[in-house]
Amino acid sequence: MNRFSEFNQMEMARRGRLEVICGSMFSGKTEELIRRLKRAKFARQKVEIFKPALDTRYSDVEVVSHDSNHIISTPIESSASILLLATDVDVVGIDEAQFFDSELVDVCNELARRGTGKTMYILDEPTTGLHIADVHKLVNILDRFADSGNTVVVIEHNLDVIKVADHVIDLGPEGGDKGGYVVFEGTPEGCAECAESHTGRYLKPLLEK
Repeated sequence: MNRFSEFNQMEMARRGRLEVICGSMFSGKTEELIRRLKRAKFARQKVEIFKPALDTRYSDVEVVSHDSNHIISTPIESSASILLLATDVDVVGIDEAQFFDSELVDVCNELARRGTGKTMYILDEPTTGLHIADVHKLVNILDRFADSGNTVVVIEHNLDVIKVADHVIDLGPEGGDKGGYVVFEGTPEGCAECAESHTGRYLKPLLEK
């Protein structure tokens, strides 16, 4: 009875719905996914489709069925990227889920549940491999998370991300055995004025622009 009650409470906390298309190989799963996503687009819903970047069997950027039907998608390396890229959409489609990491289940549940403004997002170097224009998009997305009342913790070297943070914790002073100490804690502007901070030394010219 307790498990049933907990399940109901979780479902009540959701705003969306999680659908899984399953079946044996060549049973038409991708065909059904494409059909549903195209129908959502026809209904003028905002749709985003994600596929594993390593799946280039039929196309680098499209989801393609065995019947050669296709739909444009966004190739990604990690399932956590879905949370960053799917903030302003109504329908999220995910192809070849088995190629993603184990965090995909948590990502799907996060997408489906109600935004309470009480979530902590922890991101480990999310700018790795991103073009500078995509870094700026990422910063805007993180700002929206924070503006909604959520807490965003980012482990990052990219100065474009550090300079817009509300709070900076700079560890060092060096790496390895010579690191692990809090060199500075405070605003980016304060970090830029900290003589002991290597980060501050490179951050200062950016803040002065």
